[in-house]
Amino acid sequence: MLNKIISKLKRLLEEDFLYSRTIVTFLYQGWVRFEKKLTPMRHQAKTLSMAAFVIVVATYVLFPNLANADMEFEQMSLSTETVSMIIEAMQNQTEEYGSLPTSDAAPARRHYTISMTAYTSEVGQTDDTPCITASGLDVCERNIENVVAANFLPIGTRVKIPELYGDRVFYVEDRMNARYNYKMDIWMKDLADAKQFGLKYVTIEVF
Repeated sequence: MLNKIISKLKRLLEEDFLYSRTIVTFLYQGWVRFEKKLTPMRHQAKTLSMAAFVIVVATYVLFPNLANADMEFEQMSLSTETVSMIIEAMQNQTEEYGSLPTSDAAPARRHYTISMTAYTSEVGQTDDTPCITASGLDVCERNIENVVAANFLPIGTRVKIPELYGDRVFYVEDRMNARYNYKMDIWMKDLADAKQFGLKYVTIEVF
């Protein structure tokens, strides 16, 4: 099969089909002329390489500033204003950073006088996921007593109970039974502490 294809190509080339022989001949002759022109350069390749090396070395010796033109501020005349800016920038790098002003604590938006009880993470007091609040917070894993449950405030609201805890901040992260409205539960770790807390009437601050 391959021999047939080769024979057919030879026949087409001999018959100059679509000027195939003419084109091939022209390309071959052009390549031969190009090779002849390259021959002198090949003979002089060593000489050209040596000349280039000498030029590079001479440039470094005779014109060092030009050869090392990328060196910063090399042989550059600086004005008084430029020098002052450079010194100021260097001084700024050694100065200590200042601090932002501290804003005063914002006043409470509302005050409520409500009844308050305490609860713990027990199924009997919550649901079948006693550690997970309505907001999705795992109070058992977090283990910080700053969570309250309330139905009349949005989840995430910050509240304070000054009568009992001073400036300590609590967060509304849980809900109570739907029948309780203006009432609040504070989460505690220990059941004994929750029972001892009992029922209290307090004024809370809402922020």
